[in-house]
Amino acid sequence: LLCEFQRAAVFRVAVPDLTGRLPLMKVSDRLTDLAELICAEALALSWEQIVARHGVPRCGPEESSLVEAGLIVVAYGKFGGIELGYGSDLDLVFLHDSSGEVQRTAGPHVIDNGVFFLRLVQRLVHLLTVHSAAGRLYEVDTRLRPSGKGGLLVQSIEGFADYQRTDAWTWEHQALLRSRAVAGGAELRRRYESLRVELLRTAVRRPTLREDVRSMRERMRSELSKSKAGEFDLKQDAGGITDVEFLAQYWALLWSARYAELVTYSDNIRQLESLASICLVPQETVDVLTAAYRAYRQRLHHLSLEGGENVAPAAGFESTRAAVTAIWRQTMETSLQSTSEPPN
Repeated sequence: LLCEFQRAAVFRVAVPDLTGRLPLMKVSDRLTDLAELICAEALALSWEQIVARHGVPRCGPEESSLVEAGLIVVAYGKFGGIELGYGSDLDLVFLHDSSGEVQRTAGPHVIDNGVFFLRLVQRLVHLLTVHSAAGRLYEVDTRLRPSGKGGLLVQSIEGFADYQRTDAWTWEHQALLRSRAVAGGAELRRRYESLRVELLRTAVRRPTLREDVRSMRERMRSELSKSKAGEFDLKQDAGGITDVEFLAQYWALLWSARYAELVTYSDNIRQLESLASICLVPQETVDVLTAAYRAYRQRLHHLSLEGGENVAPAAGFESTRAAVTAIWRQTMETSLQSTSEPPN
């Protein structure tokens, strides 16, 4: 039923998109809303099934003061950035708030809360990815969790915060910038959003930020580009989508300690617009980047509907690529102001 609902909803987005009646940003908004709705429903179904066997997870300092523990689903990447396209996978991280001396379910088959949440997440991922007669809902990628694919599939929010403060790499803070809590209890979701802003303001290693961002981007270009001669990989080639994203992330992280509003939003467009509104980046620079970003994503949407790769003929994008590349070089490859102070 969820698959049938999803396919019908995507069709209702694609038709006005292809006929020019639905702007790009609205397309992504609706596809993102759809994914959030399905994640919330799949989480509710998974919770119901696991609780029926093990009871609700409870925790606290002692038996007389136990409270129910909960779990949230955190979206990263395109999902977190409210920029889903047709066929996008979901980058997900799972966090719970169980803590205290007592951490176990209420029964009938009592288990430790850690085991409960692991089974809950396994069931949720299964519901989102299983093949049915109506197809599959989404591809799910959980590798952005702390410590990557070798880390725990589900973690406490306290453990997540400790990792981000002490062990996270710069690219993980870039990823955190594009994250949002999309399913689970409202209180725990609010707690995550507050923690996210705190971490982005206090945990970033700014002395090495520019070099870290530049090195990661160069590595991605060399390893991930799929273009051949006369082609343009809209995501990975120089002057493409990832250059725009990394510029927005670099600037936002650079000045987030002073300006909390730079890390309030998880999408690139509003991050760039916030930078211009505070006069940290010239408005004309932001206009170039946002126009390029929208043009690239519009093409990617249509390529995805046609079943194509993220590659287009290079001939149609020379001026746009050149403009983005010039901004990248000026920002990342020349000696600018101190990495800790905004321009006057």
